[in-house]
Amino acid sequence: MPNVVRIDGRTVRVELTAAARASLQKRTTPLLAEMELYFSCLVRMKVRFHEHAASDDHVIAAENLAVRFRPVMTKACHISDFDDEPPVTEFPIRNPAAFVPHWLRIDFRHGCWSGEFGYRRNAAKHAA
Repeated sequence: MPNVVRIDGRTVRVELTAAARASLQKRTTPLLAEMELYFSCLVRMKVRFHEHAASDDHVIAAENLAVRFRPVMTKACHISDFDDEPPVTEFPIRNPAAFVPHWLRIDFRHGCWSGEFGYRRNAAKHAA
């Protein structure tokens, strides 16, 4: 059964696979799943996982799981100038609720967290 949280006034359905639930139960501190919406010359959606929440701008979605939505943009549009990830800055959005995803799906396989999020209400895969 998916959990439901509210971020910026929008309901987000958080689905965890059985493997993700089992791994979260073993943790002693909450994992932070960050839904990053990246604006640059292109738009990219990526879920980043952090062992510790660096700020209080998250919501608790399940036992040992915090989630947050973070729109960011690059400081320049020349992504090819960077070997790794280009530096980003917060992206000020006038109406953040319009950009908050409808669903987040998290899995844990082969010792690694993975996630995806999206905007179509019925597009999320069912939790395993």
